[in-house]
Amino acid sequence: MEALSDLALIWAAVYIAVVAARKTRLTPVLYFLFLGFVMVNVGLLPVESDPFVRGFAELGIIVIMFALGFEESTSHFVQSIKRSWGIALFGALAPFAVAYTVAEYYWQDTNLALMCGLAMTATAVSLTMVSLRSEGLQATPAAMRIMTSAVIDDIASLALVAILVPVATGEQLSGLDGMLIIIGKVVVFFVLVWVAAVWLLPHELKGWMRRVPLVGRFGVRHVLSFEGGHYATLAVLIMALLAGILAHYFGFHPAVGAYMAGLILREEYFERRGEVDSYQDTRRILDSVAYSWVGPVFFVQLGTQLVFDWEIIVAVIPQTITLLTGLFVAQVASASLAARYTSGMAWPESVLIGFGMLGRAELAFVVLDIAYRQNAIINTEAFYTLMFTAFWLNVSVPLTIRLWKTLYDRRIDAP
Repeated sequence: MEALSDLALIWAAVYIAVVAARKTRLTPVLYFLFLGFVMVNVGLLPVESDPFVRGFAELGIIVIMFALGFEESTSHFVQSIKRSWGIALFGALAPFAVAYTVAEYYWQDTNLALMCGLAMTATAVSLTMVSLRSEGLQATPAAMRIMTSAVIDDIASLALVAILVPVATGEQLSGLDGMLIIIGKVVVFFVLVWVAAVWLLPHELKGWMRRVPLVGRFGVRHVLSFEGGHYATLAVLIMALLAGILAHYFGFHPAVGAYMAGLILREEYFERRGEVDSYQDTRRILDSVAYSWVGPVFFVQLGTQLVFDWEIIVAVIPQTITLLTGLFVAQVASASLAARYTSGMAWPESVLIGFGMLGRAELAFVVLDIAYRQNAIINTEAFYTLMFTAFWLNVSVPLTIRLWKTLYDRRIDAP
């Protein structure tokens, strides 16, 4: 019963966090982490979680990553790459370089520095879009560039997670041979994902695939439309878990596979008949599962890793200030300049893009969980530094967007 009691407390904290986030217009992730931190330090939750709660949290991040991929339109993403590649590239390289340099300077550990750089690379798409929506800017070209660039960064970060975690943990062969094996596994995995997206999932199969027994006659649309689409959510969750298992088989985190599974699923595969729209129904259910009652457990659980230690908190103040300042300046400058000179955006929109890419949320905390809790690649001081830095970067997103909006509107409306 202790595990169920802990889960009840976590769900109550999730509800409180959502209410607080709505009042303050900040991402609920911040409050999930904060309440996890509070509950473990006042004794409401144990320092060592029950295996059931840990397993539930692991399922939560898999569902979250699948839902994030499912929200993104593959074709829309591909069409936007040409105009957003510069923002994604330079907007990721700069924070990676800053985080890596700061971590290497303070802790003199290359593997730790790599994980710190990786954790601070991907942008929090959901936080930025919520902030833009609250200011009526969600349909602007700047919002579109932020979304596409953030997705590109997420995919690149997932690929780097697949490569760097085995290297940092020493689970693979050392030297050039080991690196080639890791890269080969990454290539094979993403090729399999591409084959599934191009050849297996489309309802109208091409070429020799039509002659394959069963597969040639039945496509994913048959599976998703079974019983009028009532079991579509179950079907896509099975796909997410299978993709996660496949990723784990190749030595990657299951979240990598879950995200890719969501990305390659298209709206056209779902049943739409009269008032029945199984795609919208499935998306609504997935959003509820991922962001309301299963996924948040992961973030609350991650917050419980911050056991209060005054000495550590005081000790990481210089590192946090240095990293936060460096990331703020590097992220805004690199993304703004890239938007201006590689995407042809006006300066007001370019700066807005820079502010919009400050957030660090889901993927950053996935990397932290892998690097700190699962594999002990980063130490406690680095973990606290990254958590505090991510928190203040996320707070800065709605604040900077709100402050910039007045100047943005004035310059956009000017003749």
